[in-house]
Amino acid sequence: MAGQITGLTAVMEALEQGVAVDRVLVDRDHDTSALRALCEAAKVPLEEGSANDLWRMSADGAQVALALVGRRQSTTLEDVMKSGGCVWLFDGVEYSTNLGFAIRTAEVSGADAVLLNVPKTHEERRTIRRASMRADRFIPVVYTDTEAILTAAKTNGFRTVVAEDVGEKGPWDEDLTGDVLLVVGAEREGVSQLVLDAADAVVKLPMDGFVPSYNLQVAVSVLAVEALRQRQSLGN
Repeated sequence: MAGQITGLTAVMEALEQGVAVDRVLVDRDHDTSALRALCEAAKVPLEEGSANDLWRMSADGAQVALALVGRRQSTTLEDVMKSGGCVWLFDGVEYSTNLGFAIRTAEVSGADAVLLNVPKTHEERRTIRRASMRADRFIPVVYTDTEAILTAAKTNGFRTVVAEDVGEKGPWDEDLTGDVLLVVGAEREGVSQLVLDAADAVVKLPMDGFVPSYNLQVAVSVLAVEALRQRQSLGN
């Protein structure tokens, strides 16, 4: 599960001790030349941000540097699935702003990657990045197709858990630990039949109102927080 190391000294010590750091974020207005040298020597990607970026992202307040650990920056579907963990598929979700919000939720809940099966133009991807508050810097976002995703999930031993209104139990009644592919579909069409047919489990969010549908972000958030709770309780 992804986590962070906070503070310039702590990040430098981690690099010097050989800790597997995936990415470093530094305040662009501070002298971090020594840390930059360590990152270059260890071939660790480094991002610059504003003081507000560092304050917003830090788990314990304002910092000059943060390090991301526990999440490989995979760039292909094969690498993502071989690495295992908690991976999200936003099945058929079209609206770029919704995708951005969903990616941010996946990232903050400690997921290992996001898979998208809807092609996006360069401008649409920029919109997704803005809406995610540039969370895609810190979590792999891979564009691919549905059949490839399902094949890779099966090949690498992932359980596929879908959130849909045909489910018979809540997310808290399903095992969301280990190597798991969590799927939420578009608000109008829902999860595709192809993905439903391949699912190992289908969960449903309880509803008791007149309009029987949650906003996409609610479904993502409920599933994300429950997955995080379960995984933290087991340490994975």
